[in-house]
Amino acid sequence: MSSYLNQMLLQHEASVRVPPDWPGGYWFHWLFFTVVIIAFVLTIVMGFIYFERRALGRIQSRLGPNRTGPFGLLQPVADAIKVLLKEDIIPDKADKLVHWLAPIVAFFPVMLIFAVIPFQNGAMLVDLDIGILYIMAVSSVSTIGIFMAGWSSGNKYSLLGAMRAVASVVSYEIPLVLSIIGVILLSGSLSMNQIVIAQNIPFILLQPLGFLLFFISGCAEINRSPFDMLEADSEIVAGFHTEYSGMKFAMFYLVEYAEALAMSAIIATLFLGGWRGPVLPPWLWFIIKIFVVFFLMIWTRSTLPRVRIDQLMALAWKGLFPLALINLFITGVEVLLWPAGLPWLAVLINIVIMVVLLLLWSRFFKLGWGRVEI
Repeated sequence: MSSYLNQMLLQHEASVRVPPDWPGGYWFHWLFFTVVIIAFVLTIVMGFIYFERRALGRIQSRLGPNRTGPFGLLQPVADAIKVLLKEDIIPDKADKLVHWLAPIVAFFPVMLIFAVIPFQNGAMLVDLDIGILYIMAVSSVSTIGIFMAGWSSGNKYSLLGAMRAVASVVSYEIPLVLSIIGVILLSGSLSMNQIVIAQNIPFILLQPLGFLLFFISGCAEINRSPFDMLEADSEIVAGFHTEYSGMKFAMFYLVEYAEALAMSAIIATLFLGGWRGPVLPPWLWFIIKIFVVFFLMIWTRSTLPRVRIDQLMALAWKGLFPLALINLFITGVEVLLWPAGLPWLAVLINIVIMVVLLLLWSRFFKLGWGRVEI
């Protein structure tokens, strides 16, 4: 019965596959999906801003935005207008050219990520055979824009925040990439669309530890709380964008939520089956899964306190990196044992392995979470 349902689902997904040149020719395809990506990112980012404020309000027993527009829906629009109307101020001692270029360098790589994200079976700008490798390469470029902003501002707090960003990306990129290799082993492909098609069993069930490692590393890379040390207002004012105002600050604000959207889309694609799902249109399933992942980011932000910079580095090198290597080894053994595909039994086995490893690692390694006395 299960195999019959899987076969019916595969037939349905094949029937909704979008041709590579849709809606008609290479250039029309390129133009259409470029517009779709820009509209999608800007619209969902505004939805994320509203959704996060409302969710944080509920979690913290308050209302959240509820004045501008019905249910506060126009609050992101009001914030955008307010920021864009502010005066653009550049410090006298700043490197003006680099200061001006930094928001652009930080923003465009995030947009390029969505070129290989499938909204539906085949509905993407380009289906690269090395799609996930492309994402890992492009996503790292945004860090250069953050470092440019911190260095060019001529402000020691901005530079400190930028250096923290570089340190966190260098540290967390390793466990993040290692957690992806497990997905590649299971799917047998680097194409994002093929990874989705290979998920007859969602990879979050076959790779629960890989999902946890990717989620934590991704939040640290995009500076989501509790890993937002580069914007720690209690000690370095506002971090790398301290000296930015007006539209340039708005660009960095947009980058923050666009990176959260990109990370949510990648996690939904790699671990949650992407656009796959019954009854509802594939693109709607994809958006629902994106918001589910983003809600997890909101939940952790409202629950966990901000970590110190030494704790941030220790978690990456003492905690996540060894666990990622162990997860990769276990996944390789399982793929050798079940070359035709992992059965449902592997779900239970991997969940048990994850729980045991997390309990052992929490006892073997002390990351300095306790009280610090001076």
